[in-house]
This record gives sequence, structure tokens and C-alpha cells, in this order.
Amino acid sequence: MENSTGHDIAEALGLLLRRSTRAHLYTRLTAGLGEAVDELTYPVLSGLARTGACSAADLGREIGLDRTTVTRRADRLERAALLQRQPDPADGRATLLALTEEGHSVVAATRQRLAAGIEATLASWPPEEARAFARQLRRFVDEGPFTPEHE
Repeated sequence: MENSTGHDIAEALGLLLRRSTRAHLYTRLTAGLGEAVDELTYPVLSGLARTGACSAADLGREIGLDRTTVTRRADRLERAALLQRQPDPADGRATLLALTEEGHSVVAATRQRLAAGIEATLASWPPEEARAFARQLRRFVDEGPFTPEHE
């Protein structure tokens, strides 16, 4: 049954999760926020906002990049004072990456831009449909195939 709901959702998610789709979105979200903030460094900023201070290896697992790539991108963000390295209190030999106040401000700006873009897209929808979509999407994310229980 090729036209099942599962196939329809899988196809839509495939389009949504494409690397080119994400890069285009990240480019729009980061426009004008400084030379160090772009489609390459945005996942590092956004990931740190979700996780809090963590190692490059742990952040890499969170955002789907290897430690070396995370470190290279973190270097750019550190030079721009958006990220700082701090000693790991649990292991004096290790270093954690953490957002600075300015880094948190940049993430807040990108999240506001994203929310505004979503709101603009949903503006033509009846409000009850938009609210139902938000609830159902949250439920799908919380209970669907992307949860750790399904790995």
C-alpha cells in the first residue's frame, strides 16, 4: 500500500530533514547575526542551547557531527565570543563548551525568527487547526519513531 499515511509522513519528513533544507533554513535564521554565525555554526549554537555545557564529543553526538568538526566550528564561535571553553568539573583534563551571554542572545534571536516564520506560515490556517497541528506534532515527536525507545 504505497499511498499509506506512514509513507506520506515519511516522504514529508524526508524533505524536511534533507541537509539542503536545513542549510537553507539555517542561512535564513542566521542572516546578519555576525560573521561567525552561519549554517555551519548554527547547529553548534543550537545544540549547546539544548544541552548546556558539554564536551565536543557529546555535542557531536547530539547534533550529528564528529568531534573534530564540532571543535573546528567551536573555534570560530569562541573567537566571536559566542562560546567559551571551561574546565570540566568532573574531569580536570577535559574541557566543556558553553554558550556565553552573547551566544545565548544569538540563539534567542534565531529561535524568535524561526517561531515568527512558523507563525507566518500558519497565519492562513484556522487557529484551531494550527493548535491541533502543534499538539499532534508534539505527540508524534514524543511518541514516534525518533524516540530513544525506538532505537
